[in-house]
Amino acid sequence: MNDYPKYLQDIIAEFSKLPGIGYKTAVRLSMYVINKNLEDVMKFSDAIKNCKINLKYCEKCGNFSEERFCFICSDKSRDVSIICVVQDVKDIYAFEKTRNFNGVYHVLHGVISPSKGIGPDSLNIDNLIKRIKEEKIQEIILSTSPTLEGEATSVYISKLLFGENLKITRLAYGVPLGSDLEYVDEITLSKALDFRQKI
Repeated sequence: MNDYPKYLQDIIAEFSKLPGIGYKTAVRLSMYVINKNLEDVMKFSDAIKNCKINLKYCEKCGNFSEERFCFICSDKSRDVSIICVVQDVKDIYAFEKTRNFNGVYHVLHGVISPSKGIGPDSLNIDNLIKRIKEEKIQEIILSTSPTLEGEATSVYISKLLFGENLKITRLAYGVPLGSDLEYVDEITLSKALDFRQKI
C-alpha cells in the first residue's frame, strides 16, 4: 500500500515515466527534490520548461537548436560535403566527443521498426534526400546503431541513394553489435569512423 501524500505520489509517478528509472529510484529523486529549497526547485522546473519551449530542431539537419540552424550547420569550418547520418540527436554528441569528425550530420529521429509501427515515412529521410540533391554532397556515412532495426534502416537508405553520384559508407564494426552509440567509448567510436567501409 502506498501511503505517500498525493502530491508526492504525483512526482514519483512522473519520475517513473523517465527511461531507466524504476519505482525506488523515482522515490529517491522525488525525496531529493522535495528536500531542496523552493528556489532550487523553481530553477530545476524553469530549466525543463525553458528547454521545452525554446529548443527546436535545426531546419537543415534535425539537431537541437535555439536558432533556425544548429551550431554545427552554422559552422563555416565544417566539411559540408560529408554527412554523417545518425538515428538520434544524442548520437551527434557521441561523435563530437571523439573530435575526429569535421563533417556535418543528419538526424533521422529513429529507425525503421515495423513492430513499433515506425516506417520510413516516420523518419527524417525525405529531408536527407533533399539535401543530397541540393547540396554538393560527396559522402554519406550511415551511422545508425548496429542493431537489427539500425541495419535495416541503413540498407533502406543505401537502396534509396543507389545511382546517386556519391560515396556511401557504413561505420566499421568496431562498434559492438546490439549496443547504442551513446554508450560506446570515444576510442571505439573514433576507430569506427577511421575504418568505415563502402557499402
